[in-house]
Amino acid sequence: MLQPDIQPILSSFTPIQLNKMEGVMLMNRVESKYLFSVSKLPIVLNQLSAHYKMLEIDTIRTFPYHTTYLDTTDLLFYTQQVRGKLNRHKVRYRLYESTGESFLEIKKKTNKNRTIKWRIENSSEAQSPDAEAARFIEEYLPFCLPDLRPVLENGFNRITLVGKTCNERVTLDYNIVFGSPGGRNSGFPLLAIAELKREKISCISPFGIVMKKMGIRSGSFSKYCMGSALILNVPRKNILKHNLLLINKIENEYSNSNRS
Repeated sequence: MLQPDIQPILSSFTPIQLNKMEGVMLMNRVESKYLFSVSKLPIVLNQLSAHYKMLEIDTIRTFPYHTTYLDTTDLLFYTQQVRGKLNRHKVRYRLYESTGESFLEIKKKTNKNRTIKWRIENSSEAQSPDAEAARFIEEYLPFCLPDLRPVLENGFNRITLVGKTCNERVTLDYNIVFGSPGGRNSGFPLLAIAELKREKISCISPFGIVMKKMGIRSGSFSKYCMGSALILNVPRKNILKHNLLLINKIENEYSNSNRS
């Protein structure tokens, strides 16, 4: 779990309310992801308050999220992602537990390495998409997928930062858990995942500068693929070996820092 000294650090950020976030929704964007030990999260945050505002809802600044990923019987989306195919898609339900809002979201990674996201308000209560969801999926997927079903659940806590000078957002996720519908549970409790979301790369990102200074490099990472590899019987796990080794290194780093 996150260290208790995080709350004073969160309070040092200028707040931004949800209704002021429209200008940085960035539904068509460039993404960079960073993995590091959750023990470094206070160190990272301490260097960012001068450059970012922090999302606040009803005085709360850390928010629980719940995601349900959909895929085909033969795991088409998982297979496309682990193979690095561009113009690939991901379909998920995301519940924002702090507001009670639930969205069906489709993400596309284009051959220009941009991420485009579409979403509608919709609930994941049914075992398969309802009529409205089916129409939405048909509109934004280039092929017919009649057998989409829930395959993986994911929960985490998130801190959201908004650039004061650059049109960018930074999300910081921790307390990451996975579960299969009616199956086993596991997670990465010692891991923090940061994602830098920008309209374009030309703006010099203060967050990117902090990551470079701390020796934390960006890389590819998918919660869906890693969670699937962790608890599901999926093919091509060997392709994810680099990320698994990195997570093991980060977990060992956390354990060693706590012993010293």
